[in-house]
Amino acid sequence: MVKKTILAICTLFLLNIVAPTLEAKALTFDELPTKQTSKQWSVQVGEAEQGKGLAMPEKGKFHTYALEVDNIGKDVLSAKIYMYRNEPNSTTKFALFGCPGEVDCNKNSFEDAISLADQMNDGYPYRFSNFVLAEKATELEVEIVWTEKGSEGRPLKETFTFTAE
Repeated sequence: MVKKTILAICTLFLLNIVAPTLEAKALTFDELPTKQTSKQWSVQVGEAEQGKGLAMPEKGKFHTYALEVDNIGKDVLSAKIYMYRNEPNSTTKFALFGCPGEVDCNKNSFEDAISLADQMNDGYPYRFSNFVLAEKATELEVEIVWTEKGSEGRPLKETFTFTAE
C-alpha cells in the first residue's frame, strides 16, 4: 500500500513537471510593433489596418498583422520579399501570399523586383497593411532576397524569424 502511494505521488509530481513543456504555443505578439534589424534591413510586425474589405481576425482561426520592411543599408538593384508560417508537426512552411488562380507568379518578376528596390532606395518602405496568420502557427518567417548594385547579379538572402515566446 505504501509503495502504491509513493508511486502515485511520484507519477503526479513528474506529470506536473512534464505537462507544461508539452503545451503548444501559438505565435502571438504581446507588444506591437515588434522589430528585428540587420545592417541592411529593418523588419517590423505591427497592428493590421482595419477597414472595409480587409481581413478581420477570427478567434480560434487566425490573427491579422501588418508588415513593414525598410532598406536601411546600401542601395539595392532588386528585392523580393516572402513571408511564411510553419505548420505544427511538419517541416513544410506555408507562404502567406502567392498568385491568385492560375496566374504565373514569375511573370514580370524581375521588373517587380527592380521596382520594389527603387521604391526602397528612395526611402519608401515595403508595407503589407493586413495579412492573416493562422493561430496554430508558432513561427513567422520573413525572407528577403536581393541583389546589390555592382555585385554581378549575385543574389543575397536574409531571413528574419519571429517565434512564439
